[in-house]
Amino acid sequence: QVQLVESGGGLVQPGGSLRLSCAASGSIFSIIAMGWYRQAPGKERELVARITIGGSTKYADSVKGRFTISRDTAKNTLFLQMNSLKPEDTAVYYCNAEGLRSIVSTDDYWGQGTQVTVSS
Repeated sequence: QVQLVESGGGLVQPGGSLRLSCAASGSIFSIIAMGWYRQAPGKERELVARITIGGSTKYADSVKGRFTISRDTAKNTLFLQMNSLKPEDTAVYYCNAEGLRSIVSTDDYWGQGTQVTVSS
């Protein structure tokens, strides 16, 4: 099993910055990709950014150029640097890990979420 704990959320003004962290523990050797998702009230959960063990990244169009996903492999920690924040970025942000169960099967793990509120 993989356990994920997010931190770093809070209240910021438009144009401000936050850095989210996700600490992974457990069977971390099985992780093949990690990402950040978010869910705003009344909306579906959406992918924000994702990074594979090979370092390939993917971003939602709405955050390209503003958000950066990175990792510290030695510390088993995932980061999301969020700059130029907008009110529409307000959501609960979740850390996700895809763990290899077999060569043709994976499991998804989720953190508890951290609230990000962008408001003046």
